[in-house]
Amino acid sequence: METNKPGWLQRIANFARAIFWTLLAGILILQVFGSHGTENARTEIINRIEQERHSRVIALIHRQENVSFLGVPVSSSISIEDSEAVLRAIRLTPEDQPIDLILHTPGGLVLASEQIAKALVERKAKVTVFVPHYAMSGGTLIALAADEIVMDSNAVLGPVDPQIGNLPAASILKLIELKKIDKVGDEMVILADMAQKARIQVATFVAQVLSKQMPEKEAVTLATILSEGRWTHDFPITVQGARQLGLKVSTDMPRTVYDLMDLYPQGGGQRPSVLYVPVRRNFNGQGNEPAAAPTVPAPPRTEGLSKG
Repeated sequence: METNKPGWLQRIANFARAIFWTLLAGILILQVFGSHGTENARTEIINRIEQERHSRVIALIHRQENVSFLGVPVSSSISIEDSEAVLRAIRLTPEDQPIDLILHTPGGLVLASEQIAKALVERKAKVTVFVPHYAMSGGTLIALAADEIVMDSNAVLGPVDPQIGNLPAASILKLIELKKIDKVGDEMVILADMAQKARIQVATFVAQVLSKQMPEKEAVTLATILSEGRWTHDFPITVQGARQLGLKVSTDMPRTVYDLMDLYPQGGGQRPSVLYVPVRRNFNGQGNEPAAAPTVPAPPRTEGLSKG
């Protein structure tokens, strides 16, 4: 008895499935090897910074990853997982060894940010926070715990006013002030109560962190300014603004910090949104000598403070 053989349509379908799974396996293998290469390059630069500064380097960098599962970019912010990892790194660092925290983040959970800040402020050795581009909201709260903040001349910090869900706590309280209580729904009244508590809690914590660097009265004043909601949550606090507020800020950013950031390129589409040719000009402003090749290869790849 002759066995029925698959028709030509079935053979084509089987072939297509085989091609699909082969390509998928190839993509996953390339992502794994590419990720390992990038991680090795990052580790090399971190080791170089540690050798130059005799410190423990911790990088807390949030970007959109270009190389992720099936190429889907994943955005990130300060999370409980981040605080666990940073606290572990701090525990493994001898008390007399300085810590250098490289910080690039839009912010994140208030609890996670406070845990990191508390651990840093309790350190006996010097803590330096490097901000090559921005450290907003919860990132600013962490930066305030440092003995010294080193910012790029164009980098920014931000306010640390708490957000209730997607709403600024200060704006919720303003609404209650402007409207009669009988015109406000029960849910909004509850949110206003939470907003008041959140603002007091954040201001109190920030004042405690700042008291390590400045007198108590100045710490309370600055904590109030940063947490009361006088600005929008994404208001940029520049180097000059930070100094006017009384923060100890330097712009002496090591070149190696920028080299590390090059290994965390911003995710995007199929082509970059910013293009330029690296050049170095001579002292008279002439010439177009190509920049030296980077010492470490940089393969392509990769919210505010919230209550809860």
